[in-house]
Amino acid sequence: MTTLTHSSDTLTRDALAVLQPGFHGTTAPDWLLRRIGEGLTSVGLFGRNITSPAQLAALTAQLRAERDDVLVAIDEEGGDVTRLEVRDGSSFPGNYALGSVDDVDLTRAVARELGSRLAACGVNLNWAPSADVNSDVNNPVIGVRSFGADPALVSRHTAAYVEGLQSAGVAACTKHFPGHGDTAVDSHHALPRIDVDFDTLHARELAPFRSAITAGSKSVMSAHILLSALDPNRPATLSPQILTGLLREELGFDGLIVTDGIEMQAIASTYGIERGSVLAIAAGVDAICVGGGLADEGTVLRLRDALVDAVREGELPEERLADAAARVRALADWTRRVRGASGPGAAAQEGTAPGTGTAVADGSDIGGTDIGLVAARRALRVTGTIEPLQEAPYVASFAPVANIAVGDETPWGVAAELAALLPGTETDTYGSGSDAAEVLAAAGERRIVAVVRDAHRHSWMAAVLEGILAARPDTAVVEMGVNHAEPTGSPHIATYGAARVCGRAAAEALTGRGA
Repeated sequence: MTTLTHSSDTLTRDALAVLQPGFHGTTAPDWLLRRIGEGLTSVGLFGRNITSPAQLAALTAQLRAERDDVLVAIDEEGGDVTRLEVRDGSSFPGNYALGSVDDVDLTRAVARELGSRLAACGVNLNWAPSADVNSDVNNPVIGVRSFGADPALVSRHTAAYVEGLQSAGVAACTKHFPGHGDTAVDSHHALPRIDVDFDTLHARELAPFRSAITAGSKSVMSAHILLSALDPNRPATLSPQILTGLLREELGFDGLIVTDGIEMQAIASTYGIERGSVLAIAAGVDAICVGGGLADEGTVLRLRDALVDAVREGELPEERLADAAARVRALADWTRRVRGASGPGAAAQEGTAPGTGTAVADGSDIGGTDIGLVAARRALRVTGTIEPLQEAPYVASFAPVANIAVGDETPWGVAAELAALLPGTETDTYGSGSDAAEVLAAAGERRIVAVVRDAHRHSWMAAVLEGILAARPDTAVVEMGVNHAEPTGSPHIATYGAARVCGRAAAEALTGRGA
């Protein structure tokens, strides 16, 4: 048994400080406020906690009344993964759309506007951007959350996103280190494995993280993936070789290291969340993200006690836990100083001028609240010729099972946006048991707009689409996922994401009623 150099109270406060828990409800429960008073320094928010900007601002003010420097974190990538607009769809296209435009000034400006909205609601840590290189086109969990498959493109846009977000006073958390793009398994469900060689990992997976570190990313999120060339035994989140040896020592990252959700099955089903949390802190992690699935006081107490017991039993060095807690508090202090600076976002990102608008490659000034729609319009790619719809169409949306990161509560598609432009538009959603005859019967004489998502990954979707096009070759196809399948339809429109603004841009193109 080790000899403790700090009091039991200090040890407990440090154990609480390294947790980033979630909770249920739109106001903070008493247990959460009590734990903040006892040393908890971070809180994670999810879609279930948010109903409006005013409610969110009131919630963060409630948390801040207990601790002025509390870190309020959120998973707000924009695009398909939104918590601010979980019930309506995002006002910003995601990374894939921004990467397809490939204008780093646009990406920077979008991230800044997103950060400004978060900061206005009292959120100061965003678990974004995704810096994963989507090298496996069949990746079930990254896809449109990535800027693309080219490491150089992903690197420059990751850096721009970090700069834009932090210029608004919100700390970036670049994820999922060392790269989740070459996986065929979703780590929410099982432990993915990447078996490429060391040189490939350095040239491909690690390149965007090097750019993020150079750009000053305040934090990095670890991935629950096994990379045999780096550590054949433990996933990155639990690997000293990857987190301390590679990220800290080789890449020189000195900020906060945060885990992906510790209750994800890649960790929970193999190590358990208590053991996993201890191993993660020992490996070099500074903060444990938990709360996407387990969002109760009992979970917080289980993890707190597991860390305290590990120190007392000599399994986890006390100095490592203290160092982790100090890094959390240092980031919390940075956010407080930024919030106290004069002017919106002033001094938020050292060396970055806040500005009020950004001139981009096409010469326009894209600062302001409509930047998400501007970006979505620029991302649109049309194959074939559009004959604008004059009458209300029938929209057939083909819905694959949503991954957990995206969730199924956020609406997507083009039907609502088309209905706003062409009243009387009808729609229905089809799954894997559907066939072309169903769609054709429902559509009747109406023009069909078929909306797909990752058509290349779903054979049933491709088969139904082929049947519809054989009978109705004038069907317009809108691809709102990864644009990999051969374009079909008259026309074929790729939106590079399923955010609400992507649907709006597609509806404008289909009707000829865009700005």
